[in-house]
Amino acid sequence: QVQLAESGGGLVQAGGSLRLSCAAAERTLRFYNVGWFRQAPGKEREFVAAITWTGGNRYYADSVKGRFTISRDNAKDTVYLQMNSLKPEDTAVYYCAAPGIVADPREYTYWGQGTQVTVSS
Repeated sequence: QVQLAESGGGLVQAGGSLRLSCAAAERTLRFYNVGWFRQAPGKEREFVAAITWTGGNRYYADSVKGRFTISRDNAKDTVYLQMNSLKPEDTAVYYCAAPGIVADPREYTYWGQGTQVTVSS
């Protein structure tokens, strides 16, 4: 069992930035490919970004390319999602998940509790 925990969400104005963090209580995240997903009210959970365990490959949804950056620091056992140029449509609960690199959330076993990101216009 891997317990993931996200942090860094909050309220920001459009055009602003936030950095989300994902860590594992067992300090095992460094061994996993990790994905970020988000879910807005009334919508399905959607893929945002993913990164391989080495950090060598990164994948993004078209809707966030050029604005969001996924990265990791395996020494700190943490995966980050840097979100720039935020838009109101980015408002959602953001989740990290492992292990996986694909866009289908059903392929992931472990999930965090989520962190709310709200972008005001």
